[in-house]
Amino acid sequence: MNARLRFLLPLYTLTGVLAWCCAGTAHAWGDEGHEVIGLIAEHYLDPAVLAKVRSILAADGTHLTAGTAIDQEATWADKFRDSDRNTTKEHYNETWQWHFVDLELSAPRPDVKYACFDEPSLKGKPASAGPAADCVVDKIDEFTAELRNPATSDAERLLALQFVLHFVGDLHQPLHASDDNDRGGNSKTVSVPGMSIAPNNLHAYWDTEFVTLLGADESAIAQQLISRITPEQRASWSAGTATDWAIESFNIARTHTYGLLPPPIARAHYALPASYITDATAVVAEQLSKAGVRLAFVLNKALL
Repeated sequence: MNARLRFLLPLYTLTGVLAWCCAGTAHAWGDEGHEVIGLIAEHYLDPAVLAKVRSILAADGTHLTAGTAIDQEATWADKFRDSDRNTTKEHYNETWQWHFVDLELSAPRPDVKYACFDEPSLKGKPASAGPAADCVVDKIDEFTAELRNPATSDAERLLALQFVLHFVGDLHQPLHASDDNDRGGNSKTVSVPGMSIAPNNLHAYWDTEFVTLLGADESAIAQQLISRITPEQRASWSAGTATDWAIESFNIARTHTYGLLPPPIARAHYALPASYITDATAVVAEQLSKAGVRLAFVLNKALL
């Protein structure tokens, strides 16, 4: 990602950026979910780290998000990716694969290195200029290393923070760490008989619909989830690596997201029973909570 791309962002149109058109792409959690994760992380940040994060984000002049608060900037990576999706596709082609890691359910075991394109070397380049063929696990590690490194330039540090704020959230959406030969659930359509939820693909349900069932306001959802996080859970979740969290998300997808699907009523179409909705909503609540705690864990370690 060169300097010209970084500073010409405001010139790109955002018209139609939410179209679901290309293989393998999706918006993990949607804005509401990422904002919830950002608010939970903000709650657990060390005061000195919180001040650093706010100072770094204040330099964002792209205007891709409504403001530079942590919860707003947690949505930045999606908006950056999609800012030229319908025009030049430079940002889109450079970064869309960074949002997920396709661990195949059909494989004997989850192989993060293989799914992450064998973890390509940066070859001395900044992480923002890393190869397009890379995955969310690798990018979290690379951008976190830049946040820790005092030699990182101010411009790259801002990008590193913006991507980390988003990618830790992405990794906790189970369909961003798993695949059943269905483009991470994008090729399976689902509906909920008796509920006013429009039929859509499975991925979209986990991105947005199950988050919406937690509430209509991201601040209220975040506060509710924070109130339920015990000190023991925070301690337990504040450990591990991006690879560990990817495998955890994969196992959740295998057990819950895919594992509890009923038999299809038509080719690749599923009518979700109430039991699936109840389970999925509970899983989403815990995954948002884990993501917020772990985002704070990553930032506290990198910036304290």
